[in-house]
Amino acid sequence: MSTPQLVVHRDKELMAQAAAARLITKIVDAQASRGYASVVLTGGRNGNGLLAALAAAPARDAIDWARLDLWWGDERFLPEGDPERNVTQAREALLDSVPLDPKRVHAMPASDGPYGSDVDAAAAAYAEELARAAGPENHGSVPTFDVLMLGVGPDTHVASLFPELPAVRETERTAVGVRGAPKPPPNRVSLTLPAIRAAREVWLLAAGADKAQAAAIALSGAGEIQAPAAGAYGRARTLWLLDAAAASQLPRSLYPPASP
Repeated sequence: MSTPQLVVHRDKELMAQAAAARLITKIVDAQASRGYASVVLTGGRNGNGLLAALAAAPARDAIDWARLDLWWGDERFLPEGDPERNVTQAREALLDSVPLDPKRVHAMPASDGPYGSDVDAAAAAYAEELARAAGPENHGSVPTFDVLMLGVGPDTHVASLFPELPAVRETERTAVGVRGAPKPPPNRVSLTLPAIRAAREVWLLAAGADKAQAAAIALSGAGEIQAPAAGAYGRARTLWLLDAAAASQLPRSLYPPASP
């Protein structure tokens, strides 16, 4: 378990630009050292803002897009192409404008796909896809992601792991079906905390005053069942990327002394 590190930016636009630059560097470094990189994307306004900032960054061309594996932390269980699906939004923000290898873009199944409306079967299929991608150098049945990004919800949820619901209590499976999510749509597919913790680095993104209480709770020692964001950490690094509004309720002992 890595101790959380915090970086606080002036506003959400600067946060997105800085996070995009940080991600470019991580991907390029991983590709230089190992030949490829593996990243888990997140949806929501902060995840999509980061992707849009990456699309606009001239340095994006430093990435060898054909040697990048993309995964998702969660997905809304809706038909393929639905505008609310995270993969649809990611394609619009960035993916359609860069030369990715389609075989390395690992979207979660849609509700009109081969598993129909069975969200549990869709989650099991994604877990199998993760397991196939895990090599002998990995620790368990998921690849060791270079960076796994998560948006933090106002209720402290990450991915589709909501406080007190069964998915956040999962300790064995790497992907699960979620029913009865407290925000629409109710059915989702999500990575679990064990899968999240397989990542080298976990980045938690929070911008806006509506995220301030969640950040304060998750960073105050709360339990992961009540505050799932508190249970999201990387093997080598856990990084909270915040804007000033989201950091406004943090105790001064946590607030970094010199954030850009």
